[in-house]
Amino acid sequence: MNDIEKTFNNIRIKSPLVHNITNYVVMNSTANALLAIGASPVMAHATEETEDIVTISSSLVINMGTLSEKWVDSMLLAVKKAKEINTPFVFDPVGVGASKYRTEIALKIIATATPNVIRGNASEIMVLAQQATSSKGVDSTMQAEDAVSGAIELSRKLNNTVVVSGEVDYIITGDKISTISNGNHLMPKVTGMGCSATSIIGACIAIESDIHLACTTAMAIMGIAGDMAGELSKGPGSFQVNFLDSLYLLTGDIIKEKIKLNV
Repeated sequence: MNDIEKTFNNIRIKSPLVHNITNYVVMNSTANALLAIGASPVMAHATEETEDIVTISSSLVINMGTLSEKWVDSMLLAVKKAKEINTPFVFDPVGVGASKYRTEIALKIIATATPNVIRGNASEIMVLAQQATSSKGVDSTMQAEDAVSGAIELSRKLNNTVVVSGEVDYIITGDKISTISNGNHLMPKVTGMGCSATSIIGACIAIESDIHLACTTAMAIMGIAGDMAGELSKGPGSFQVNFLDSLYLLTGDIIKEKIKLNV
């Protein structure tokens, strides 16, 4: 059994509790994705309980898709607590660059506590790496490969792992680069696919201390489930349902057979 298969199987064995402070557009989708792979999601964003939930969770997911003042307060409390007790966390800077406020909050979150992982599309990563100043909302205007140099620079600066999602997914930890080429053309047509990838990264870093391996496993899970769902789907509606089923039916053997990994 290789390391990626083992990491995937350990999610099913350990069922880690993954604390998500995420956007309300995707809460249902990401919670179901986590359940389908065997993790246990909790969606808690009240400032009154944030620190308590972080304390009992195995990892933290911060997604700033639908920002508001109270949710930002909760995010900042959560990342401070996570760093204090060494709970790994992943940050999804959704739409950074689309507004001055959104960019300020993303930078404030990173400055408050360095994420173990940042996952975004090419435009988002390039904004954080200061290689671009704006993005088209939550959608990337660039290809993943365009952001590789910025992602390397950002990873070196923060001493963490940066994941750039796209037709090819790049997992970058300093000078170490892995790519996953699985996936389906319908994935960008379904709301929350990127957010689900971030939450699945949360599940993987909860049970695997090698963050690069955890992120590679997560993107393999997403891409291979996308391949499987694409074979059964006529459009975005059926794809969404088939994707969830594919996550549930995924096995280590299927990952070994279908993975398109380059290291």
